Parts: sequence; structure tokens; C-alpha cells
Amino acid sequence: MKKLIATVTLGISMLIATSPAFAYTAKSGDTMGSIAKANGMTLQELSKANPQISNLDLIYVGQNINTTKATTTTSTTTGYKQVTPASSSDKDLLARLVEAEAGGEPYAGKVAVAVVVLNRVDSADFPNSIHDVIYQSGQFSPVSNGQINNTPSADSVRAVNEALSENRSLGAGSLFFYNPSTAVSRWLDSRPTTIVIGHHVFKK
Repeated sequence: MKKLIATVTLGISMLIATSPAFAYTAKSGDTMGSIAKANGMTLQELSKANPQISNLDLIYVGQNINTTKATTTTSTTTGYKQVTPASSSDKDLLARLVEAEAGGEPYAGKVAVAVVVLNRVDSADFPNSIHDVIYQSGQFSPVSNGQINNTPSADSVRAVNEALSENRSLGAGSLFFYNPSTAVSRWLDSRPTTIVIGHHVFKK
């Protein structure tokens, strides 16, 4: 019996140790200032704990907010603590796709496009690397029309760094995106919508 109790206690301890650092999900009307106050933090402390949020005046409903004071350092080059593995060539390729697909879209839309690729890497229904997801036949038009080779903007690079950080909540679960006003095929219309940003509709 003691052995069983010890095993159960160990299991609970492991669950607690591996639980996500995020402790709050943003709701309508929330601001970073109000979240900080509600959790006994200064705005600076909350900002430091959430390096994935580059604009403190812009948070999204459903976005995960870390309300634990930061104890880790972030990259001095990107400003984000990368938690999803990606080589420099993967990040460059993803930034070029983001630029080609969402160059004229809001910054949040750029992040969400990058998240779609990362979600596909994690999905059993798609290839298991950023390169192979992007180059999967018939998936992304910039690959076939050559726009994938264009130089990405600073915003597209930053969006990729953010998507690779803790901020995978933007467009959570999205595996597809399209522009309804220009899409030739509308088969995605029947799939569940996760979020709409700019001209893009994101789908599961």
C-alpha cells in the first residue's frame, strides 16, 4: 500500500511539474494591465513573463497569458524564447512562406500562418518537418509560383519567431487558411473555423 501511495504521489508530482506555465486565458475586455493587476504583478513583470507578446496593447481572446514571473532569459536576437525546434534554414523558409502568403495581412495573420505550418508538423496527417510541410505537393501556391524565393520582411521574420515561442494559441488547432474572396476551391467552407484575421479564414 505504501508503495502504491508513493507511486501515485510521484505521478501527481510529475503532472504538476510538467503542467503548462500559462495560467490564464484572455477573455473579451481583458488588457495586459488588468491581468497584471489581478495577478499581483506589475505590467513590466507580466511583459517579461510573456515575451511572445510584442505589443502589450494587442492581445487576443483565447490567448494564453503566463502569470508566473519570468525566471528564464530570452534570446537577445529575437526577443522570444524558442520552444519549438527549428533550424535557421527552417525559420528562413517559414518566414519566406509567411511573407508570400500573408505579406499584406495584419501581423497577427502572419503569426497564424506560421502556426498553421507548425500545427501541420505536429499532425499525423501531414509531413513531420517544416521543409516537407511547405513543399508538400499542391499545398502552398508560393512554392509553385516562385514567390517562396522572395526575401521576407522583418515582420514576417518576427512572426515566425513568435510562432516558434510559447505563442501557439493564435489560431490554435488551425491546419488550413484561405481567402474566401479569391479561393477557387471552396471545400474548406465546411470545416470548423478557428479564427478570421484580415482576409484569411483559418480552419481546423
